[in-house]
Amino acid sequence: MDKSDKIIVGISIGDLNGIGIEVILKTFDDKRMLEFCTPIIFGATKVISYHKKALENEIQVHGITDVNQANPTKINVLNIWKEEVEIELGKPTKISGEYALKSLESAVNHLKENKIDVLITAPINKENIQSDDFHFPGHTEFLEEKLDGKSLMILMTDALRIGLITGHIPISKVAETITPALITSKVETMHTSLIQDFGISKPKIAVLALNPHCGDKGVIGKEDDEIIRPTIAAIQETGKLVFGPYAADGFFGNETYKQFDGVLATYHDQGLAPFKALSFGKGVNFTAGLSHIRTSPDHGTGYDIAGKNQAKSSSFEEALFTAIQLFRNREEYKELTKNQLKIK
Repeated sequence: MDKSDKIIVGISIGDLNGIGIEVILKTFDDKRMLEFCTPIIFGATKVISYHKKALENEIQVHGITDVNQANPTKINVLNIWKEEVEIELGKPTKISGEYALKSLESAVNHLKENKIDVLITAPINKENIQSDDFHFPGHTEFLEEKLDGKSLMILMTDALRIGLITGHIPISKVAETITPALITSKVETMHTSLIQDFGISKPKIAVLALNPHCGDKGVIGKEDDEIIRPTIAAIQETGKLVFGPYAADGFFGNETYKQFDGVLATYHDQGLAPFKALSFGKGVNFTAGLSHIRTSPDHGTGYDIAGKNQAKSSSFEEALFTAIQLFRNREEYKELTKNQLKIK
């Protein structure tokens, strides 16, 4: 592969006191990773050096002040601040949240300007990152405001892709949030992503029920019969292969999910609990529906093991490979579909 053709991967470092930098360093301990991409870590070499010392990691990094200085044969660190930063491993602090945001904002700005090809985000703490500039429940909502498109959180492995109709909202708000318009929008986003990002020409999508046993004909709840089922029927009339609603327990218990290219869960834990039970450590969070590719590992900040050299990098590695493959798939799709003849 020509070095100039390698995909440029931007990496935000997440919470400075968590395991984000550790899993980044462990990922690139394997020098073969540099055959697939040119990594640019958004942070500061002083912070990286602190973590290297704590982990007794001797990996070499290349400090730069502009992305144009990135060396495709090295692990590049874009210095976006010069000041000393107090690091307290294993402890969420105002400072660690503040600099997590600095890293994320810089990476996203470079992504918007196409100075990097894809973004991988290390875990943030959703509480200490809150500020006047970040008032979101998570990465997904922040990215939706900054990038073009309508986002859909998809947790994925090679064999399972679960999207969320509702994301980071209280469980008490889920039922009132699920509307025909929202379901239709999320189905459309997943359908488009499965085609352009995964190369599936005729995707088959399952929608999970909101209530236990699909509401038992109104005994447990009416939303499945009055909102979800009619919406799915309307979507089917457009030619899309969308089915449901399915009771979530049986759907995962009897492995019905294996019959579908994508699954839409009605709320966060309905999708993430079975996903992590089936795939934890190898799963990837992909933000579908936006103008640029973003992935992340399927774990959090891991304060309890930060600095102890215990964090596993497998999910971050999967996030890296997934981002690269999704970018290539999307670029190929754009090439194949440009200048299409219009049917009169």
